Amino acid sequence: MNICFIGGGNMATALIGGLVGKGFEAGQIGVVEINPDNRTKLNAQFGVHTTDNLAEGVAGSDVVVLAVKPQQLREVAQQLAALLKGQLLISIAAGIRAGDLARWAGSQAVVRAMPNTPALVQSGMTGLYAMPAVSAAQRDQAQDILAAVGETLWVQDEAMLDAVTAISGSGPAYVFYFIEALQKAGQELGFSADDARRLSLATFLGASKLAASSDEEPGVLRARVTSKNGTTERALLSMSANHVDEHIALAAKAAADRAKEMGDELGAPQ
Repeated sequence: MNICFIGGGNMATALIGGLVGKGFEAGQIGVVEINPDNRTKLNAQFGVHTTDNLAEGVAGSDVVVLAVKPQQLREVAQQLAALLKGQLLISIAAGIRAGDLARWAGSQAVVRAMPNTPALVQSGMTGLYAMPAVSAAQRDQAQDILAAVGETLWVQDEAMLDAVTAISGSGPAYVFYFIEALQKAGQELGFSADDARRLSLATFLGASKLAASSDEEPGVLRARVTSKNGTTERALLSMSANHVDEHIALAAKAAADRAKEMGDELGAPQ
């Protein structure tokens, strides 16, 4: 499988690093990147071929990974239309629907992927959707590429990618927000900024590992930490009184609504 990345930003770099780490040869991977500094960096870091010429990059590829900003995707896809020869197209651009990309690029072999930033440390979560024309072999190719940076979840209904965006795509920001708040609380309780950060990060990391390694639901694990009339119960009662869980759900819905809006806006005829 020869892979061409269009765009050499953070997510493309993470995917390339994951692929090389999983045993892909550098000679199987090429990158089309307009920024010369990024080209030099990618070549030095991974030994992959880099170019600023779209036709050169796409030639000989089996898979083309579109790793450009959503606002740039229409123009790039239209330029690709004359260059494609049956390659699988994988888009990691948020919001752009597969049908719109297929129309611009003149190809029905399209997989949409919604990775998240923990892919940068090979701990990502990626939602995937394949158009009907994508073959079983091409689905396997998409799976191999995105699984190089973490877990994957295939959805049958493309609209569910808006929900993926809301939960795992935007989700790391919610976690960082909570860590910020917990760190601030630690400082207000008398800890230094460094100690409050250590306490907050270690708690999140440990609790996440515990939940991931357990077959029990988070609610059961939560109950085990919550003693009657104890400190944890008092904190959770405060959160419940302030409807924290409801506000989290509302925030996720707002993100899903925005993902749908982006698809409508960026896919609209010009």
